[in-house]
Amino acid sequence: MSEDFLKKNFISDTDSLQMQRYLKLFSLFSSTLLSTMQLNKLLHLILSALVYEDNNLFDRAMLFLYNQKTHTLQGMLGLYREDAASLKLVTDDPGSSLTGYWDIDAEAIKHQMQSDFCINVRRTRIDLSNECQIISVALHEHRVSRVEDINGVHCRLCDFISQFGVSSFAAVPLAPHKNLIGVIIVDNPLSNNQPITDQQVQVLQLFADQSGMAIENTRLFRELEEAHAELRDARQRLVHGSQLAAIGEMAASISHELKTPLITIGGFAARLGRMMPLDTPQRHYLDTIINESHRLERLLGDILTFSRKPTICFQPFDLKKILLECLADYAVRLGENSVKLETNLPEGRLIVLGDANQIKQVCINLFVNALEVMPNGGKLIVSLSVTRERGRPSALITISDTGGGIPEDLISKIFTPFFTTKRHGTGLGLAIVNRIVQNHCGTLNVRNINQGAEFQIILPLAADEEPAV
Repeated sequence: MSEDFLKKNFISDTDSLQMQRYLKLFSLFSSTLLSTMQLNKLLHLILSALVYEDNNLFDRAMLFLYNQKTHTLQGMLGLYREDAASLKLVTDDPGSSLTGYWDIDAEAIKHQMQSDFCINVRRTRIDLSNECQIISVALHEHRVSRVEDINGVHCRLCDFISQFGVSSFAAVPLAPHKNLIGVIIVDNPLSNNQPITDQQVQVLQLFADQSGMAIENTRLFRELEEAHAELRDARQRLVHGSQLAAIGEMAASISHELKTPLITIGGFAARLGRMMPLDTPQRHYLDTIINESHRLERLLGDILTFSRKPTICFQPFDLKKILLECLADYAVRLGENSVKLETNLPEGRLIVLGDANQIKQVCINLFVNALEVMPNGGKLIVSLSVTRERGRPSALITISDTGGGIPEDLISKIFTPFFTTKRHGTGLGLAIVNRIVQNHCGTLNVRNINQGAEFQIILPLAADEEPAV
């Protein structure tokens, strides 16, 4: 920003100290807006810069974001000067006053959000449907609106004026390309409602112009990230689909070629086994043949199950009831393996749409996997709760164990068909589980926690059963 620009817009005389102050202020603010792509942090930085004591601008600032659907301004953040005390300057050149940027840590952001003033602002909503007189100038003319005497303005929609003890203030829209994002309101209640000067108005306008562009860029960046994630998921689904097609063709072929010979081999081996004494080497050989033929039959069955296009009859069912049935079925085995069961289930029902038997198969498979990694005992923790996935209420089943966890380099592979770390595993158990969850429009996640692994099953709740969350 040039000195000529400052002289023309902010300084009526030749006060070089004032010029240097504004030059430093605008430089730091511009660098700060470029320092993060996190929208929440950006909003806190913007308001903190406006009330930061060293900047000597305003005592208090409030941010309202625009809701286009309801045509209202919803309070999002409110700061007093003391709330911005944790704002810190980050610079690689302490000797220069024009380098660096302001920063704020997560703990300070949390503290700002928990202040009484911020809580009151967040509870405030301004209805714009009937032409709010207080900020109509700011919104329609896309510039700062300054009110020096609130007693001369009457607006039944703006009861926040009396709520926050506002006497004189300035409101400026955040509207890049005339696309309204929100409004910033500033005043000076700590300085006996000191009037807002012309220079402060101009500073506020410039801050708002830059802030609006920064917020818009951050939103676009977030949308780009979401689109990239969706493309990545689509690519993974395409790769997975090609694997399914290849497995389907293979399964159709080997089922015809192997099913009959396997049944014949196993049947004759079992018949010969009944004719052999138990303590002979030949009996051991026959037992090996029988066991291996059965293992091949199970492998073939898993391949057919995985490759066969499932038929799902979507019916509403109580997910909590299904989970309790699964736990009841495995209660005895848990006790035999010295595995302690810990549950956290909500009151009432959680209704989802889908095939109850297939979801039960998912839970049972994950229980079995948990038992296998805890041969000497441990703890199985099962919980059910409500969460939000992609903007809609969903049921969250969490199944965790204390079996030591999964090696980090293998976590991304465990849902891949035929990948297994078990000596006699087929590598299709978790792949089948994952496919069932996906066919129910859900998500299956896994991560290591504490002493074991945690599987999360997220299933959308039935539309007419969505609870208030």
